[in-house]
Amino acid sequence: MEMSVNAHPPLSRTLGRPLVVLAVALAVGFVIGHPWAALAVAALGVLAWQQLQLRRLVRRLASRQRVAVGAGGDAWSDLQQLLHRNQEEHRHRAQRLVEMLRAYRAAAAALPDAVVVLERNTQRVQWFNAAASDLLGLHYPEDTQAPLGERLRPLPIAHWLAGGRNAEPLLDVASPINPGMRLSLRLIPYSDELWLLVARDVTKLMHLEHIRRDFVANVSHELRTPLTVIHGYLEMLDPADQPDWAPILVEMQRQSQRMTQLVEDLLTLSRLESQDSINDEVVSLDSTLATLRREAEALGKGQQTVTAEDRAGVDLLGSPRELHSAFSNLVSNAVRYTPANGSISIIIDLDEDGGVMLSVRDTGYGIPESHLARLTERFYRVSTSRSRELGGTGLGLAIAKHVLQLHQARLEISSEVGQGSVFTCRFPAGRTLPRTASEDFDP
Repeated sequence: MEMSVNAHPPLSRTLGRPLVVLAVALAVGFVIGHPWAALAVAALGVLAWQQLQLRRLVRRLASRQRVAVGAGGDAWSDLQQLLHRNQEEHRHRAQRLVEMLRAYRAAAAALPDAVVVLERNTQRVQWFNAAASDLLGLHYPEDTQAPLGERLRPLPIAHWLAGGRNAEPLLDVASPINPGMRLSLRLIPYSDELWLLVARDVTKLMHLEHIRRDFVANVSHELRTPLTVIHGYLEMLDPADQPDWAPILVEMQRQSQRMTQLVEDLLTLSRLESQDSINDEVVSLDSTLATLRREAEALGKGQQTVTAEDRAGVDLLGSPRELHSAFSNLVSNAVRYTPANGSISIIIDLDEDGGVMLSVRDTGYGIPESHLARLTERFYRVSTSRSRELGGTGLGLAIAKHVLQLHQARLEISSEVGQGSVFTCRFPAGRTLPRTASEDFDP
């Protein structure tokens, strides 16, 4: 219960006992004939009493003792009442904060996902919940204040933790205590000093994903043979020999070719998704650039202006077959979605980190910003009608994304409606090699 205190108490209440003492001293002084001496002694006594009250109050505050509520009606009693009320309010706030912290800690401890609080600079464990013991093998208290990278061996996450805010989520890694358990790791920098590592058990999801991949691969493989037979027989039929059936034969040939390409892309994507690594070779970027330019000119039939420029003068370490597939998909997309008299530029350059990037720029229709995040999803199309009219399977960007991931690279997309698009493949410095060819690229 709060106690009300007057903001401006009357003078008699404020002076209280000191005023009474001074009045008595003055009266006694008149009686004995020394009023000023008695008044001085009384004043010194009042000051000493005030000093005593102040020191007593300071000692109570310094020792964190509760201030007792004064019973008198002077200023010291009012001050004690105010301090007592403030102490009570502070105590209640502290109790509420403690209760909230306990509730938050209990909620974090009850989560099925592992939650680990890390110190930003040292990457040392500050706190973790019970699920971290089951999923990551952390134990209290021996793992508290220990470097997380050492505790999670053999997981190679020290370099990943060093990425900080730029660390991409690890979607499928083995648990350090059970290789059969698959985990998804995410690093969340939620303050300047602390990070949050969240690990989730995705074993069932990965199992379902493997079932889906196997299903797509098996179905695509089974469709390849009959489609090859159908397409082969259709190629034997010349529309010129059957004028009445010519439009039907042409459409059947076009659709069978499209289905064949779709099956091939599905098989390619399934193969890439099942790979964890690639066989590294030296990829000559100057010859790759020349090949991409020729493919763009042939696919566009001279309707667009195609330029190629090598500003890096380096080569790549990777798979020539897979990289050509990824780059070719980007180039074919640029040609397909750039109208006649447009321009397409293929540029190889070095980035500020010492890596290399290949960019495909076009002056096509452009892509709305709301679609950019989903472009690499399989079968995702910005405009279904335009995509069907221009051809394509809807898997090209998904294939390119998986190829780049196998090379520890990433695909960046920027676009503006009516201005064109830029697709950039960024490779780390570890995959950049000095050029071994005797001649540089000459467009």
